[in-house]
Amino acid sequence: MKFSEINYKRPELDHTRQQINSLLDAFSSSSATTEQIALIEKIYEARAHFETMSNVANIRHTIDTSDPFFEKEQEYFDNSYPMYLELVSAFYNKLLSSPFRKELEAHFGKQLFEIARLTLKIFSPAIIEDLQRENELTSAYTKLIAGAEIDFDGKKLNISGMVPYKLSTDRTIRKTAHEKTDAFFKANAGELDRIFDDLVKVRHLIAKKLGFDNFVTVGYMRMCRTDYDAHMVKGFRKAVEEKVVPLITVLKQRQAKRLGLDSLLYYDELLDYRSGNAKPNGTPEWIVENAQKMYSELSPETGEFFRFMIDNELMDLVNKPNKAGGGYCTFLSETRSPFIFSNFNGTSGDIDVLTHEAGHAFQTYCSRHLGLEEYYFPTSEAAEIHSMSMEFLTWPWMHLFFNGQTEKYQFAHMSHSLIFLPYGVAVDEFQHHIYEHPELTPGERNAFWRSLEKKYLPHRQYEDNEFLEGGGFWQRQAHIYKHPFYYIDYTLAQICAFQFWIKSNEDRVAAMKDYIRLCNEGGSKSFLELVKIAALQSPFEEATITNTINVVKNWLENIDDKALN
Repeated sequence: MKFSEINYKRPELDHTRQQINSLLDAFSSSSATTEQIALIEKIYEARAHFETMSNVANIRHTIDTSDPFFEKEQEYFDNSYPMYLELVSAFYNKLLSSPFRKELEAHFGKQLFEIARLTLKIFSPAIIEDLQRENELTSAYTKLIAGAEIDFDGKKLNISGMVPYKLSTDRTIRKTAHEKTDAFFKANAGELDRIFDDLVKVRHLIAKKLGFDNFVTVGYMRMCRTDYDAHMVKGFRKAVEEKVVPLITVLKQRQAKRLGLDSLLYYDELLDYRSGNAKPNGTPEWIVENAQKMYSELSPETGEFFRFMIDNELMDLVNKPNKAGGGYCTFLSETRSPFIFSNFNGTSGDIDVLTHEAGHAFQTYCSRHLGLEEYYFPTSEAAEIHSMSMEFLTWPWMHLFFNGQTEKYQFAHMSHSLIFLPYGVAVDEFQHHIYEHPELTPGERNAFWRSLEKKYLPHRQYEDNEFLEGGGFWQRQAHIYKHPFYYIDYTLAQICAFQFWIKSNEDRVAAMKDYIRLCNEGGSKSFLELVKIAALQSPFEEATITNTINVVKNWLENIDDKALN
């Protein structure tokens, strides 16, 4: 079914509640495993309808946050979703207490039961109003950022629309573009602080009501992290600080030399070459046409998948006014369809986001047969393996988009992937500190963020920008507001993606087999189990980080980047 043909109709919560409760009553009185399996499948049909309509409303709202109808629908789901979660929790209770649990676990897999166990620890009817408030605040953040109107170059531009100017080879233009964007955040800093203050307070209150000291444990459980903990994450952050940060300093020195600058300032960091960054040589439609060729040649499975996405209008890719920022992939379980959302703006980021989100979408397409909401996507750190690895697995086709600039693109892509690691762990450490100290003032939060930049991004120089020097940069990172503790996931997955890049250079066919095998598993296993299935090494092992980063380091050192200018 084409996305435009999906008939959106608000699912009434009372009807969904009656439907699921009736099935749960029958589940409780059933006397055979086969009966319970059949009832579970019917419960998932009811869940699929509610969750699909919720996702359709969210997609249409984020495509145009000024649409009054879908703004109201988003408000409805912000309010009703916590009560829907109460129904899901009731199902989990029945599932875990079933006399046929052993048989059900053999049929559906143990991961469903692990997710159920964790979910029950972090849900209570006592927090429904708090969850509603949390949803309301995250939607307020989305709308505020999407509504940015920045006067520049005779136009009114949103945040995504400013990016091409930040990449200008004219230093004055890119500095002014950064300052104009920063001015938006500075002007709205009070509202952004208010939203985040309220988010921290409500999340801390949720944790206390659930019996925890603070939100950190709740955040980890929300992310369904079953085989690693905060202590292991802290060790990973330390490894990045010791093994990666010094390499980034060298990369930034090389960048300054390429640009002919004595000192690399914050507004220079996005520009990789004096002649300008590589960028796709065509329209968004041209990009999609070439992507179809790329995916048809990458593997029969990816070719089938991308044709499905095009034929069913399952992508909204181009930046436009009032469109929410960033990119994402979601899944419509009732039609078993992925959906890709992005903001093309004429930069190399268009290719990055397309391949990244296509990695997510391909995984859900491969695992759509699993039939469980919990299994369409794996936990986030595993899901990001699919997306970040796809960015590298498609490298042999980058000439389709960049023509003579392919080497420029690949060197910059690899550099930025490595540079991302320290930033990613900084975001994670920031969130740990914030929720361990919920009493912090906005000024104290900003000061802590600036200290993390000096620790993990020591090259960063803000010159005379008081707002950024004061620690305001973090407010543009949507994950911090909307998805607490969802960020270390990218860094763990990046180490895995580098491993796929290494494997694909040795034997691309074998690497794709491992990749597709991983995608087929969906979310049916935990993170470290999926890492093993993909024949990867755990990113928590120090030797993995050392060996992987050394290969990347050697590749970067062997590129004559000055010749790419």
